[in-house]
Amino acid sequence: MENFTVHVPDAELEDLHYRLRNTRWTDDFANEDWRYGADAGYIRSLAEYWLNDYDWRAREKLINAFAHFRTDIDGFPIHFIHARGRGPRPMPLLLNHGWPWSFWDFHKIIGPLTDPAAHGGDPEDAFDVVVPSLPGYTFSTPLRKTGMNFWKTADLWVQLMERLGYPRFASQGGDWGSFISAQLGHKFPDRLIGVHLHTPAPLHFMSGRGYPKEDFSEDEKPQMLKMRAFGAEETGYMALQTTKPQTPAIGMNDSPAGLLAWIVEKRRRWSDCGGAVERRFSRDELIDTAMLYWITGSFASAARYYYEGAHHQWQPEHENMPCVAAPTALAILPGEITYPPRKFAERYYNLQRWTEFAEGGHFAAMEVPGLLVEDLRAFFRSLR
Repeated sequence: MENFTVHVPDAELEDLHYRLRNTRWTDDFANEDWRYGADAGYIRSLAEYWLNDYDWRAREKLINAFAHFRTDIDGFPIHFIHARGRGPRPMPLLLNHGWPWSFWDFHKIIGPLTDPAAHGGDPEDAFDVVVPSLPGYTFSTPLRKTGMNFWKTADLWVQLMERLGYPRFASQGGDWGSFISAQLGHKFPDRLIGVHLHTPAPLHFMSGRGYPKEDFSEDEKPQMLKMRAFGAEETGYMALQTTKPQTPAIGMNDSPAGLLAWIVEKRRRWSDCGGAVERRFSRDELIDTAMLYWITGSFASAARYYYEGAHHQWQPEHENMPCVAAPTALAILPGEITYPPRKFAERYYNLQRWTEFAEGGHFAAMEVPGLLVEDLRAFFRSLR
């Protein structure tokens, strides 16, 4: 395990600027509502901001304000942030990101979780926070072994937490991070203090099976229809990344504008922004995500996470119910892309808390950090 500092050589930044200046922009028309995909005019304006106004060195300084480390686990290079809590009994908490996220999506909540007294909270609620980059994502690269998916990542995280001196710990996540956290609560319930999830779904979701239709109450059927519409109209990226991820990766690794469009389109569609993505994310924050994928050349290995999940199907460790036996909290956000029926959730999880947020979407830690921190403190307070 070694200390790690984020630093991009000047030559790489010059190459990025050259590529942005010389982007061959596509024509676009009748697409102001993004019905055909990313609006080229908006992406072009964002790319111009990236070229002319975005200050990577300032962003790099913000990132390096946290303590970063790298280690090797079973031949996989792993990057993580480790932030110690300030309080009498900090609880170890593992935060898991998804796609197209990065570890940086949690930067707004690390301070309030580790040092609640400095953010208007109770020091009794302090956490020791660990934020790893998923294998093949950003600084957990280069990935040179096949087969890595969310349940194998859960095995790696148990080893990581043991190395850090945490035989038992809590876990939180959305997107892939939700499935990693749920898998931890399924396979290692004795090690998990509890799991907090948004984007909840059955662990077998990559098989194409979702929630049982009969579990939806009449009041919940609009959410079922919303998920059906999402599956029909919004999953083209998944079809590609689960079958031929290397094909788009060649373009994404060559064009920062293309990478920006691929990521920002998801930020807009999956967040609770009402179609105005900058309601939830600043321009710097949108570019941060693209920048972290760009400088590490990690689109290809991150996209393969989908392929490996689809081609190495999840197998349960047991057939008991609840499937996720660790104490579980579900955060239900109005802008999320999955909505579990309450009947299913009470059967599938050891459900201890169900919180319906008034706002927020798929990127909860970035969109509504205060609400997420409040819910995490309240849930884990009862488990200390």
